[in-house]
Amino acid sequence: MTMSCAFIGLGVMGGPMARHLSQKGFTTTVYNRTAAKAQQWATEHQGRAALTPREAVLNADVVLLCVGNDDDVRSVVYGADGVLAGMHSGAVLVDHTTASAELARELAAAARERGIAFLDAPVSGGQAGAENGVLTAMIGGERATLDQVDAVLACYCKTREHMGPAGHGQLAKMVNQVCIAGVVQGLAEGLQLARKVGLDADTLVRCISQGAAGSWQMQNRYRSMWDQHYNHGFAVDWMRKDLKIVLAEAERQGVSMPLTALVDQFYAEVQNMGGSRWDTSSLLARLERK
Repeated sequence: MTMSCAFIGLGVMGGPMARHLSQKGFTTTVYNRTAAKAQQWATEHQGRAALTPREAVLNADVVLLCVGNDDDVRSVVYGADGVLAGMHSGAVLVDHTTASAELARELAAAARERGIAFLDAPVSGGQAGAENGVLTAMIGGERATLDQVDAVLACYCKTREHMGPAGHGQLAKMVNQVCIAGVVQGLAEGLQLARKVGLDADTLVRCISQGAAGSWQMQNRYRSMWDQHYNHGFAVDWMRKDLKIVLAEAERQGVSMPLTALVDQFYAEVQNMGGSRWDTSSLLARLERK
């Protein structure tokens, strides 16, 4: 029997993710804080728009969230019009938002009280990954729950890894963002030096990307960085939101993260340059401004 789904949050990630559900034959109801966006989605795809989160989930076996931050998640989960007020016992709540591990554990407990299973499943791969249905999901919660909804997540997640109990998906996403931040800063500094000394970017990257220096960022971002094109991709504002979560968790754990803290401040400088919505690769713009 095909599971019915509700998708809450139709931003640059959520909209395409919900589209893949509909295209794969899952009955899909959507909700977005801006109602016109949900109505537009329902016009373009097979599915229905709801006026509240509670209405969206009334008949859903699987409810999927992809909103902005911890507060945004709470605003659609709790209250008389929230998803927990409308979900039936035995349903599954999946949060794709990049949020705190504390929130994931909180939601798992709140769901459990109502006979609802919960997974924290933040994703990586950006807007292109969502559009193409090839995201990576890092998943916390019960393995049996993941098995129950794996066919749903497979609609837009090429890779789905179970990381451990509730909160571990978010902890894995924190590590993901730490690694990205360090790599992008190194790539920015390398490209700055390459430009200064007169190296050809295409020849350089064709060579060094085949060895230990190679990375996804190098392959997919070096050319737009070299051309000073940043109006695309994962926004600096969102990376700073994620790094704030990372640094708060590091402080709780007594873990030193000097590079991550430094890159976070570099992103603050990019914001001050007017680059809040620029791609995270805009760290090079900061260097070239000096």
